Amino acid sequence: MKRDIKSALLLRIRIWLVLFIAGLVLSGLTAFPLVRETAWLDRAFHVAPVAPAGGEAPLEAWLRRVHEALETTGREYPFLAYGTDWLGFAHLVIAIAFIGPLRDPVRNKWVLVFGVIACLGVFPLALVAGAIRGIPLYWRAIDCSFGLFGAIPLLFCLREVGRLEKLDLEKMGPDKVA
Repeated sequence: MKRDIKSALLLRIRIWLVLFIAGLVLSGLTAFPLVRETAWLDRAFHVAPVAPAGGEAPLEAWLRRVHEALETTGREYPFLAYGTDWLGFAHLVIAIAFIGPLRDPVRNKWVLVFGVIACLGVFPLALVAGAIRGIPLYWRAIDCSFGLFGAIPLLFCLREVGRLEKLDLEKMGPDKVA
């Protein structure tokens, strides 16, 4: 019976961790082709190449500005994109760290705690640095959502790891617990 519970807990933890790792990998890979991605966003949101005389929605103006900046920077100063290359690489490396909890969630619980702390760190970075860099509030809210939606599966995993730990302690018996 406890073996079935443990197997179910491990399966749930691993499903959530695979989804979390996939999100990190996808996020990392999207840091490389930024000019193409912003061009795609412009097309998806029907952003005109030049601002229309009658004005436009703030989101359209922001998307055009970001795409123009990335395109101009890429053409004139391509070495600056090296910074986002490292950002993408960092996401991929962090994703690798979560293979530990995928294999043994109890022993590697610290990685889950690290992940939650990193997700919480998204909020002050997005809100403070975003304000300093002139990022619109609605875009900073989107950035904060990555921290929120990243923390949710990790908190779920931590809860399930706690249940696994409890099962392991019960299996050891009261005389073996120090």
